[in-house]
Amino acid sequence: MALVKPWRREPDVASIGVDGLVEAGVRCVLIDRDNTVVPRDTKQAPKSALAWLDSLRAAGIKVCMVSNNFHSREVEESARELGCEVVHHAMKPAPFAVRRALKLMGATADETVLVGDQVFTDVMAGNLAGVRPILVDPQSTTDLWYTHIFRVFERAIGARK
Repeated sequence: MALVKPWRREPDVASIGVDGLVEAGVRCVLIDRDNTVVPRDTKQAPKSALAWLDSLRAAGIKVCMVSNNFHSREVEESARELGCEVVHHAMKPAPFAVRRALKLMGATADETVLVGDQVFTDVMAGNLAGVRPILVDPQSTTDLWYTHIFRVFERAIGARK
């Protein structure tokens, strides 16, 4: 069960206190794209997420998007909009893309968190890579068909209500 346990849970990225991250020694934040910072139904990050990302950078925290999304152009466009580096085709929960992002950002696992909306991709990838995962609620109800199935299992293990 340790693989599916997040370090923290928050309703959305804007609820993750930047000061608390700094106090916890976080120097790098890896963010999932779809339904974490970019709701699937709007395809644009809300102003609150953009402000949070600005707060991270103002605090000296590096940011990199790590996305399973295979639409490279769409993901890269989002990363440019959000002002961060990107690793796409991540294949989470495999930890390889998380490790690639750490290398890209010049960060270590113990000074990094991974923020995502899915237990069986984001939380597991973070735990497998030794990065502290933060689970947020999905930012819209629109999802891929198989993600809806994963959400059932998330509820079954008590990760969701």
